[in-house]
Amino acid sequence: MLFEQILFFVAAIGALAGALGVVLLRNPFYSVLSLIAHLVSLAVLFLLLHSEFLAAAQIVVYAGAIMVLYLFVTAYVGGTDRTFVRGGEMGLTGQFGVIMAGALFVVISLAILGSSLDALDTRGPDVDPGFGSPGAIGELLLQKFLIAFEAASFLLLVAAVCAVVLARRRRGLES
Repeated sequence: MLFEQILFFVAAIGALAGALGVVLLRNPFYSVLSLIAHLVSLAVLFLLLHSEFLAAAQIVVYAGAIMVLYLFVTAYVGGTDRTFVRGGEMGLTGQFGVIMAGALFVVISLAILGSSLDALDTRGPDVDPGFGSPGAIGELLLQKFLIAFEAASFLLLVAAVCAVVLARRRRGLES
């Protein structure tokens, strides 16, 4: 029990640090590496919830495949030696971002205070014995969510191909 609590706090701190690293790091390459660390921390949190399939999918699909693709695209497109300039005058987009962040904070605070956190010491919902098993998830993916699943993979493929094409054009490598 104590080990699980310590592991939860370590994984939670890792997830928060990775998310902050994505936003605060100026180098896009390090930002992608920080996102990988965030996703691995989320996989540990899934393991603590006894969701082994989701943890494995998190590592294999997100941290293993998609993030490595992002790393290759970031390295190929370039820009790892440049840093983004932050600060200065905030434009309309920056002001809108601050307003939306404040609104999100208010909504989340109201949701937490409104629920009174009553469900913390309860057992939780009753679910079927096969709920969340790899077979049940695979059945849902191949029957109910097949079009959305394939559309997401197609969009990721198109995004990677477009990034390579744009990088080749920018460097003058059309021929």
